[in-house]
Amino acid sequence: MGVMKNNFLVNVDKSRTGLARVNDEQARPVYAAIDLGTTSCRLVIASPTPTSFQVIETFSKVTRLGEGIINNNELSRQAIRRTLTALKICAGVINEYAPIHQMRLVATAACRRAKNCGDFLTLVKKETGLNIEIISSKEEARLAVVGCIPLLNRCIKRTLVFDIGGGSTEISLARITNSGKTFIEGFVSLPYGVVTISEAFPAKDMTDLAYNSIIERTHKILKEFDDKYHIFEAIKNQEIQVIGTSGTVTVLGAVHLNLTRYNRSAVDGISISKRDIDRAINKIKILGDDGRKKHPCIGAQKADLTLSGCAIIEALCSFWPISEITVADRGIREGILLDLMHRNQKYPNKVQKKYHNRNSAKFNKNFHPNSHHFQKGNRNDK
Repeated sequence: MGVMKNNFLVNVDKSRTGLARVNDEQARPVYAAIDLGTTSCRLVIASPTPTSFQVIETFSKVTRLGEGIINNNELSRQAIRRTLTALKICAGVINEYAPIHQMRLVATAACRRAKNCGDFLTLVKKETGLNIEIISSKEEARLAVVGCIPLLNRCIKRTLVFDIGGGSTEISLARITNSGKTFIEGFVSLPYGVVTISEAFPAKDMTDLAYNSIIERTHKILKEFDDKYHIFEAIKNQEIQVIGTSGTVTVLGAVHLNLTRYNRSAVDGISISKRDIDRAINKIKILGDDGRKKHPCIGAQKADLTLSGCAIIEALCSFWPISEITVADRGIREGILLDLMHRNQKYPNKVQKKYHNRNSAKFNKNFHPNSHHFQKGNRNDK
């Protein structure tokens, strides 16, 4: 269910909050992750289970931190103000569950690009107490893959995961070894996402010329990546599973299912054929700007962003012989949680000792995993 906090809706599962509320000897540790992207600010609070984790509380708000960044490579005052408001909510939720056993708070493309990001993060620390780290495109790609591990088809040894962000799009090729470990073979980062595309082509309805220019540019960038890893032939031979994670991909899933309101459990993990992908994209185009704003699974905040994302998806599907895409309503936040919890299992005494006396989430140090190897998960985490 959801509760209102400072006029924002925070999702709470009351049946699970007790996991973190019993006495210290019985309580399971609580973890937190924030993904501060170009488009949205997302928080998840979770507790580990024998197989993965249970979500206790989530928060997500479209803040468009990267709005206008293509003009001068700076975060605007309005975007900073909106994002600070959302981060204050996040800090309040995190402190309700203190002490947090471990947490990692990351920022992606907008902060990587902005010249004034240092000042912004200093302000965030001052106003909220949160220490946010800027991660590289490579680390962003890795975390997206980790977050999608529960959706991997164990019968297929390679996976292509694409994460369409607001300011960049990360595409990763992962391989599952015979021992069950997964590692990143390679990745490529498209230097644009749904926010930067929508601002580059600000018309209410993107013209065919603009839409096709995104497809053409994407094809040029993908060619070198494909040549190096021979992805085309592997996809053609059904040796690679394709997973998409982003707001656009989940909207595509919702439109495909004809949902009257968005339902994560209905969308997460479904596979959509290339034919149905084309149909869903065509539906989104036909709606027009006004129709997308009124659509219950798109809305005014994502009307322009969704069409931009469709251009990227269409570029991928026309460059590679993709027969279907697995939809993932998960990504960086879930990747952070799985990463931290796996490491906690590997080094339990060291981690618990380090964080035992921390009684405020504000003073937890960020965790910086360097390994690109991680254990497989199961799809029963929520």
